[in-house]
Amino acid sequence: MSRGGEMVYIPDDSDFSSFRDQCESLEGWHCRYNKAGVTVWSQGQEESCTVQKIKTRISCKDVPAETLYDVLHDTSYRKKWDSNMIETYDIGRLTVNADVGYYSWKCPSPLKNRDFVTLRSWLPLGNDYMIINYSVKHPKYPPRKDFVRAVSLQTGYLIKANGDGACILYYLTQVDPRGSLPKWVVNRVSQFVAPKAMKKIYKAGLKYPEWKRRHDPEYKPWVYPEQNTLPSVSLAELSVQHADSLENIDETGLSEEHLSTSDHEA
Repeated sequence: MSRGGEMVYIPDDSDFSSFRDQCESLEGWHCRYNKAGVTVWSQGQEESCTVQKIKTRISCKDVPAETLYDVLHDTSYRKKWDSNMIETYDIGRLTVNADVGYYSWKCPSPLKNRDFVTLRSWLPLGNDYMIINYSVKHPKYPPRKDFVRAVSLQTGYLIKANGDGACILYYLTQVDPRGSLPKWVVNRVSQFVAPKAMKKIYKAGLKYPEWKRRHDPEYKPWVYPEQNTLPSVSLAELSVQHADSLENIDETGLSEEHLSTSDHEA
C-alpha cells in the first residue's frame, strides 16, 4: 500500500475507494470456496504463491454494520472470540482515525507463530465502514526471537449495511508470511482457515451487544476520538516494513500430517 514503497503515510479517500473496489469486484479473482453463506476468492501468480491476495465475504443476518465495526475495533472483546490471537495492543495514535498496533497469532503446529506491527486507518461512510492496515517498522517494537515477523502488504475489512439490522462483511488480505510455506498451508487458508474466521466474526457480532452492555458500554474511542488516551506517534518515527529485510524461513518440508489437532476443531 505504501506509495513508492518507502514513505509511511496515512491512507486517504483514494486508498479507501481503491480498497472498496477490490472488495466488490470479481475481475481477476478465482473462487476457491462457496458454502453456507461464505465465499472465498484468491488472486495470485500461481496456486503455490504464498503472497496471494485472499478475499472472503459473509452475509451477517441480525448484525447491524455499526455493531460489526465495533467488534473489529474493540481489542478487549477480541480476546473473547479470536482463539488464534496470542496478543494484541495499540501502540499509539497518529490521527483521529489512524493508529499503530501490534498483533501476534498462533499458527498451526509445526509452523512457527507470526506477528505484525501495522498502521491501521478507518473510515465510516454513511452506513458502510472500512478498516485497512499495512505493516510498518517502529523502533520500540523490533522483530522478536519467539515469532516470525510477517508483513501485511494490505489487509482490511469492508462492512456494508444490508437492509434492516443486517450487513455484509468483506475481508481482504495480502500478507507475506515470511517463509517458504508448503502448498497445503496456502490451500488450507482458503478452504478452512478463512471461512472459519469469518464465521467467528459473525458469531462475535451476535454476542457483542450483550457483552458491551456489561463492559464499559460508553467507551468507544474509535467512534469518540476524545476518549482516546493513547500516546501520540509521529509518522517520522515509522518506516515501511519491507519483507526482504526480515528473516525468511523454509517450512516447505513440514507435512500436513503433523498439523496440530487443535487446528482441526471447527
